[in-house]
Amino acid sequence: MIVPVTLLVCERLALPAAPFLIAEVFASNIGGTATLVGDPPNIIIAGRAGLTFNDFLVHLAPLAALLVVVLVALCRVMFRRSFVYDEDRAGEIMALEEREAIKDPRLLVQGLIVLALVVAGFVLHPVLHYEPSIVALLGAGLLVAVSSAETSEVLSEVEWPTLAFFAGLFVMIGGLIDTGVIDSVSKTLAHAIGTDELLGSLTLLGASAMLSGVVDNIPYVATMAPITGDLVHNMGGGSDHVMWWALALGADLGGNATAIGASANVVVLGIAERNRQPITFWQFTKYGLIVTAVTVTISLGYVWLRYFAL
Repeated sequence: MIVPVTLLVCERLALPAAPFLIAEVFASNIGGTATLVGDPPNIIIAGRAGLTFNDFLVHLAPLAALLVVVLVALCRVMFRRSFVYDEDRAGEIMALEEREAIKDPRLLVQGLIVLALVVAGFVLHPVLHYEPSIVALLGAGLLVAVSSAETSEVLSEVEWPTLAFFAGLFVMIGGLIDTGVIDSVSKTLAHAIGTDELLGSLTLLGASAMLSGVVDNIPYVATMAPITGDLVHNMGGGSDHVMWWALALGADLGGNATAIGASANVVVLGIAERNRQPITFWQFTKYGLIVTAVTVTISLGYVWLRYFAL
């Protein structure tokens, strides 16, 4: 949603869009850590562990808020040469009337109301017992039903290539589960970690961060969720065990490491390419590795401090 706005503003300011888009991807992945629906891996983890929307807010939102502040400081250093502007051009942009960009006020109001209902559905999961996927689909269907938008027009805006990409990855993961590879890895990890929760959680967080940048955090979490479930069971933990939060943090933050580490990365790079503002793999990754290293290190300290030291 915000990438087209960024492209327009950068064009008016005569600035390269890449640094701003990269910073927004980092912010999206870090901020998405805070809630169940903020990042796709969280939805997978919640489904496997039986976690609620509120569980993520309690355990991960405080850390996500801290990491966003750290990210802002990092971006100021990494992109200091790009975060400049011409005062005259900036003045012209500030003089624009943002309301003129709203072509359909009625649809805007309808969308905001439905969005509020969907978020309420997420928060009330312990009461309603509706899965987040069902709530989201009901919201989408409701908005199509009450608005004047054509179904064909709505469907044309869906990122079908991205969905097909992830569908293929999930098929591969299913094959690994059926062939027993996942079970073998689970037993090996369980034997290596044993019942040491501190070692297990810190190892899982660090390893998840490294591997998510290589294989994309969605299929990685789909692979690791049943393994983590076995580890939690062996440790005698409940649904909100520290191992689940270590997996979520490692996967979500590790997604910033490379251009293919998370769905937001893939989507933004695709939009940038279509708008003739291409971002290369290494252009993204050289900054992503820095952000990932810093945020994961802070997260390791957070896990140790919150779940073991205090």
